[in-house]
Amino acid sequence: MMKAHSALAQQLMILCATILCLVFTSVCGIQHLQRGGNQQFNLVDSIWFVVVTFSTVGYGDIYPDIWISQMYMIIMIGAALIVLPTQIENLGYTWLERQKQGGAYSSHRAQTEKHVVVVATTLQSDTIMDFLHEFYAHPALQSYFVVLLSPCELDPTMKMLLQVPIWSQRVIYIQGSAVKDTDLIRCRVQDALACFILAARNYVDKGAADQHTILRSWAIKDFAPDCPQYVQIFRPENKFHVKFAEHVVCEDEFKYALLANNCLCAATSTLVTLLIHTSRGQEGQTSSEEWQQLYGERSGNEIYSIKLEDSTKFFREYEGKSFTYASFHAHRRFGVSLVGVQQDLPDATIQLNPGPRHIMKKSDICFYMNITKEENTQTFHVNHSVEDISAKADTISLPGGTKQASKVASVVGPSKDMKKNQSTSQSSPADLARVPSRRLHLDLPKGLTSRNLQKRPSIAPVPAMLEANDIRLQLCSSDVESDEEEDFVFADEEKETDRFPDYIRGFPPVTPYIGTSPTLCHLMEEKREFCCLRLNKTCEHCSYSNANEYNWHNRTIILAADNASNGIYNFIVPLRSHARPKSAINPIVLLLEKDPASTFLETICHFPMVYWMKGSIECLEDLLEAGINLADNVVVVNKETSNSKEDEFLADCNTIVAVQTIFRLFPSANIITELSQSSNMRFMQFRPNDQYSFTLAKLEKKEKSRGSNLSYMFRIPFAAGNVFSASMLDTILYQAFVKPYVITFTRLLLGVDQAVGSGHLSVIAHTILRYNNVTSTIVTLGTFEQGRESLTLWAPKVKYK
Repeated sequence: MMKAHSALAQQLMILCATILCLVFTSVCGIQHLQRGGNQQFNLVDSIWFVVVTFSTVGYGDIYPDIWISQMYMIIMIGAALIVLPTQIENLGYTWLERQKQGGAYSSHRAQTEKHVVVVATTLQSDTIMDFLHEFYAHPALQSYFVVLLSPCELDPTMKMLLQVPIWSQRVIYIQGSAVKDTDLIRCRVQDALACFILAARNYVDKGAADQHTILRSWAIKDFAPDCPQYVQIFRPENKFHVKFAEHVVCEDEFKYALLANNCLCAATSTLVTLLIHTSRGQEGQTSSEEWQQLYGERSGNEIYSIKLEDSTKFFREYEGKSFTYASFHAHRRFGVSLVGVQQDLPDATIQLNPGPRHIMKKSDICFYMNITKEENTQTFHVNHSVEDISAKADTISLPGGTKQASKVASVVGPSKDMKKNQSTSQSSPADLARVPSRRLHLDLPKGLTSRNLQKRPSIAPVPAMLEANDIRLQLCSSDVESDEEEDFVFADEEKETDRFPDYIRGFPPVTPYIGTSPTLCHLMEEKREFCCLRLNKTCEHCSYSNANEYNWHNRTIILAADNASNGIYNFIVPLRSHARPKSAINPIVLLLEKDPASTFLETICHFPMVYWMKGSIECLEDLLEAGINLADNVVVVNKETSNSKEDEFLADCNTIVAVQTIFRLFPSANIITELSQSSNMRFMQFRPNDQYSFTLAKLEKKEKSRGSNLSYMFRIPFAAGNVFSASMLDTILYQAFVKPYVITFTRLLLGVDQAVGSGHLSVIAHTILRYNNVTSTIVTLGTFEQGRESLTLWAPKVKYK
């Protein structure tokens, strides 16, 4: 850019000098030659005549009256017509080249303004707009500038987007390379508050894309060592190269862990996607269906953090109480879900649901899920007299003699019924309470009254301190297998050991790449032979040739991928977590199009019931051999190769058609699919004659026209957790700029990392509890949460229908 600036200045200087020389020479010449004529020219007359003549106006008030003066002017005009167009052409060419290279961020602006740098190979419109929407969704970042650095030119779509006034004033494009110091100087990386290095999704070779990312990260670290880096990597084996970066997101790690958790807890991908996207909860509010309104409104929930001693509304009063007590009562009073804490200790990490043994301290950092953070909320009590609620309904008698208030503190803003009551922080609670709304209460199901709740001796209050060690929970449901009950019943581990003597709990002895987190898993006491890992090939140790002959007790999980990447390790680990009972382990069948490497087989041979076979989801025989008729879930990973190079939106065509074939041939199979383009989710489980799907398509278009970046959320496959796009995980990196804990929180939630004393994500599919030989049907989420937290260490936070 410095060369472009100097070249442009030089061309401009040459043009100006040429014009001045022509004018000066013409003025001097015509004045001198007119001395021999009848009409004498003074200096002013000469300048006036030359300017008017060169401008082709020619008023005729002053003119040369001898032939030699006239010939002289003709020669000077000819010289100007020859020289000036060449100079103007060179100047215009230099200007166009400068425009292609983008602008520059001056040192003066870098000292007086705040900016971040985004480095990418290609500036794809979807990726950049996702970044801009997520980045500027936070009020504190409205005054920041974004500098885009890319070696490629802007495509027409990006040029149009950057001309929109809201972006043209904030976004600066610079064409250049992150490995060149001159281009980094143009971006003022040394003064930037952050540098986001985004991986190139249009690369067929993800390893090559990671190599480019690594080199850019090293170059920026060498040039600006104090600039915080936010790096996106595809392959987990490349993470240790950029370990020095402040925040690193590995797509394969998150992607495979999310797919595995989708098999354990339905719609985990939907939950995580909505949590890591900033939304105001306005989606679906114009719909006539209640579930869409509720689903869209609650999509505004995000993860926030606050120190206990700084919490003036939600958590300060729970100092000295157990985590379970604080979580339950904060949700009951304020509708806030306390999901984790971090102690003020050296090297302390986040603990998700540490249970009643953790006592809240004022130095603890609380992580909670809510529509907005505590600093932006106002709490108030509702005038119950308007609702004609009796005094007896205000308090509910619970076993143990405790009284629980039923008045709810509401958040101003998220509820659609309170939008008319929004005001500034100077508004008094009395003013806010003048227009009561039924939506400010925790509504009870029809037919349920406070008298019904008083007749529930089976639900004990949540204790403030853990005093008993003999808490037991028994489930009675004939519809569920006893093996699944062991997941949240304190089962006798000796019986499991007798049933599965070959299984042990420990850390995997062989990991596929450097930098894996130590995770406690179910392992084989002795590793299996490589020949026994292949599902459809007999050997001297095993005579089975297809999944039906194995007679597994649990249904299988099939993972279809084109090759055995190291990220599959993060798919196996959550499914073999030590938190799952041995009797609930599902067999895993890896359907691979290419033979795996011996290092990969050395990794999976230590896990129980993990098999592989060579095949494709496009072949019906391979699916039958893999046991699709016995499968609980079929996970399809998007192909890295595409048969459409011209249109990037057709990159998912192979996967979409193959999945649709499985959906038509095996309608009972639960298929979980990964796509590269979120817009292609509308093709999953495609039914051409389904009117309800057309209704949802209209709703999606309507939400997109309103500017929502979550317009696809109402598609049934996405809402049910049957499809997601890895590009949705990019917002984790973007949110890390204002929420440094979000990456660690998500890794713990998905089981990629484990922390001492931290809980794990699981599912409860039972609606009948039994306590002290009294059966209690849970009718509300609140009573269900109270029952679970009073009897166990569980903290139900999300509901899935």
